[in-house]
Amino acid sequence: MEVKQRLIKNLVTKLGSVSEQNRIEALSELRTISKSDAISRPLISDSGAIPYLSETLFSDSEICQENAAATLHNLTISSKDEIMSTSGVLDALSHVLRNPASPFACQCASATIFNLLMVEAYRPIIGQKRDILYALIGIVKCPGSTSRTIQDAVKALFGIALYPVNRAQVIELGAVGPLFSLVCKDGRVGFVEDSTAVIAQLAGCEESWEAFKKVSGVRILVDLLDQATGSSYRTRENVVSALLNMARCGSDEVDVVEGLRGVIGVEAVEGILDLAENGTEKGKRKASELLKILDLDNQLVELVEGRDGYLSSNSSFNSF
Repeated sequence: MEVKQRLIKNLVTKLGSVSEQNRIEALSELRTISKSDAISRPLISDSGAIPYLSETLFSDSEICQENAAATLHNLTISSKDEIMSTSGVLDALSHVLRNPASPFACQCASATIFNLLMVEAYRPIIGQKRDILYALIGIVKCPGSTSRTIQDAVKALFGIALYPVNRAQVIELGAVGPLFSLVCKDGRVGFVEDSTAVIAQLAGCEESWEAFKKVSGVRILVDLLDQATGSSYRTRENVVSALLNMARCGSDEVDVVEGLRGVIGVEAVEGILDLAENGTEKGKRKASELLKILDLDNQLVELVEGRDGYLSSNSSFNSF
């Protein structure tokens, strides 16, 4: 342990060297150590590396910014509190998101934000950084963003949206359109699942109904419930969560429940019923609650039963 401590202390000292070559070598070695050695991560944090790493994120050097961003991301596994308590870290991460020296640096910054958001107490703090939110949304909608960077940015937006107060701001900054574009234009299951997970969280505020309608989002969600689309169970569970959140959080000016009844057809009801019987326990519960809130069991179940005998006499839906 003492050998590791001496090595790390020496490397951290080199981060402050006037020699760029020394700094690059130290950054590269710290990145490697922080990636492969779990024991060394807290040692790196305790040795005062985080302020140096944060400062290096502003570097124009691709190799320096990449190594600093990757090392900081690795340290979030064990040193989230130390990172968040370091002055200027969020500003430095925001800089990388908006001015990355490379796609990899941007990816690391997005992933770092997501890891920090795993701590509930940090969600309101990061949610107040409009520049970070705007940058993450920009990554999602930029055609030149790499797939991995988009996925990390979407996950970061999910962490931000877990804090209810952040949701309206994420919508205000323009996240809804890019998220639904991912759902419609990207056929990869993981992208659709992750995007609908964020959408489900954003649906939990009054502003969601109008924002979703502007991009035909409500219709897109309803279409995903149709089993013929091949949507995964996770996607359909996310959709049910979104519709349920909208029904719960509708504003006084708009009858969201009535609006949802107007767009949900037989195919969507079949998808909800399938989820109520075959989804996860959480999915079953939410599907059942959605059917009750929208009163769909009285309006459309007979039509579904008559068309293809979807429900058996022992169906759990009969207990509603």
